[in-house]
Amino acid sequence: MPGYSQDKVALVKRLHRIEGQVRGIERMVAEDRYCIDVLTQIAAARTALEQVGSKLLEGHVNHCVADAIASGDADGANAKTAEMLDAVQRFVKTR
Repeated sequence: MPGYSQDKVALVKRLHRIEGQVRGIERMVAEDRYCIDVLTQIAAARTALEQVGSKLLEGHVNHCVADAIASGDADGANAKTAEMLDAVQRFVKTR
């Protein structure tokens, strides 16, 4: 079970809202709206996606990584920790 399972409904709702934001940005471009207004909306959509990513990362650490460590399986814990660190590096690179 994924670490975000408890928040799945809220995450899906948030992703649908972000999808709407992106469609709105597309409309703005199609309507030749002012550049800064479009860039402002892009920044807002990016921030919203980062917040979703942060919630997913939190779930991974608190559930998947914590369970692997608690299991006592050193290889499994090391694998989950390495996976988490890779995810953090990817997440930080997007900022």
